[in-house]
Amino acid sequence: MAERRAFSGLLAATAVGVYLLVIAGATAAITDAVTACTTWPLCQGPVTLENPDLLIARGHRLTAAAVGVLTLVTVGVGLRTATRRRVKAALVTGLALYPVQVALGAFVATTGAAGQLPSAHLATGMAIFTSFVLALAWHLEAETGSDDDERVANPEPDPMPGDGGEPTPTPTLSGRDRVVATVGAYFRLMKPRLMWLLCLVAGAGMALAADPALTSGSGLTVRTVVLTLGGGVLAIGASGTFNHVLERDIDKRMDRTSDRPIATHQIPVRNALTFGVGLALAALALFWQVNVLAAALGLSAILFYSVVYTLVLKPNTVQNTVLGGAAGALPALIGWAAVDGTIGLPGLALAGVIFLWTPAHFYNLALAYKDDYEAGGFPMMPVVRGETETRKHIVYYLGATLVASGVLASLTSLGWLYALTSAALGAVFLWAVVELHRKQTEAAAFRAFHASNAYLGMLLLAIVVDALVL
Repeated sequence: MAERRAFSGLLAATAVGVYLLVIAGATAAITDAVTACTTWPLCQGPVTLENPDLLIARGHRLTAAAVGVLTLVTVGVGLRTATRRRVKAALVTGLALYPVQVALGAFVATTGAAGQLPSAHLATGMAIFTSFVLALAWHLEAETGSDDDERVANPEPDPMPGDGGEPTPTPTLSGRDRVVATVGAYFRLMKPRLMWLLCLVAGAGMALAADPALTSGSGLTVRTVVLTLGGGVLAIGASGTFNHVLERDIDKRMDRTSDRPIATHQIPVRNALTFGVGLALAALALFWQVNVLAAALGLSAILFYSVVYTLVLKPNTVQNTVLGGAAGALPALIGWAAVDGTIGLPGLALAGVIFLWTPAHFYNLALAYKDDYEAGGFPMMPVVRGETETRKHIVYYLGATLVASGVLASLTSLGWLYALTSAALGAVFLWAVVELHRKQTEAAAFRAFHASNAYLGMLLLAIVVDALVL
């Protein structure tokens, strides 16, 4: 058992090492450094402060050599200890592709080949990373999984608590305290915890679109930033308010949501609807002053979260979290469109990162609140397919998120800050997920949840700084 646990750590470290090579190779810094080193395997020539590209190229090749040794060790240990044939097959696939990637890199470096070869080199690296992520997911499933997971094919909501439809009794408050409590209740309707991250998503989209090498837009202005983020905050608030209204009965069945303002009748449904409509109209008015496309995408985001996700996806399909990721991805397109007036490929790539990150992020929360979601009648992954399957899918989507981050780097001029942030925080996120597999506790699920927040938040900040400052 100890050897199998050690193999999990080796496999995770190898996946992170390969990803570091992939994300670094996808950034502009390494791409530029390739032209400074036209010999292989060593780089010839002096390193100067005026031209550090040679040092970067040397570091990249030394890292590739170290990761190659780690790969050999990991595959050797895995072939001896892994119990599943598909784990061994994934390991052998990754090992077999490694010399192919090295050969492609050597050919590109020594011949200066352009066209499809650099892309093939990057794609091979992503394929190697994918192989090791799959091996890790399958090995962790065999090592820590259980066939005794409780599963509910069609969860039925618990009976509705009988509250008589009356407001929850509260202590007598002064006039000032009543006003503060009411304002606080309306603020809670807007789901403020979602605002900072989704505004960062839109901000990253705007920062990428401000790069003149990527777009033909008029550039980033203070007016665009204020109107876009202001519209985003109001749109999130409107979506959250409609979600509270539509799920008010279900909220009463769940411990986590039973104290929400509408569920406790602190705010009447009619008032909440009026508030939500007002927020939506104000959001669209701000987006409209940016451009028509931003307004259309803003309306789509409100309708998707409020209607498609809340009424159609969430209560009816186990893939609700996956498909619902589109709601979080739309701010990336809104940010891009606000600056460029179009939907560009880098903006779509950023949206793809958010879309794939959402299940890797939210499945941790679904594990922590599994009983609550079952009480609400929601077919969340842990409820319908069990905790073992859910933990495995977290690894899948985490790997997919990191690959998408590499694709984004290859489509933009993002540099070393983005690469290091993605690799370092991705490693922390992966470590938390491995610990979740081993400990299988609510605390471990929350740690993985917070690690996912840290990964995306820091990645988005790195995009903004890398695109606008560095």
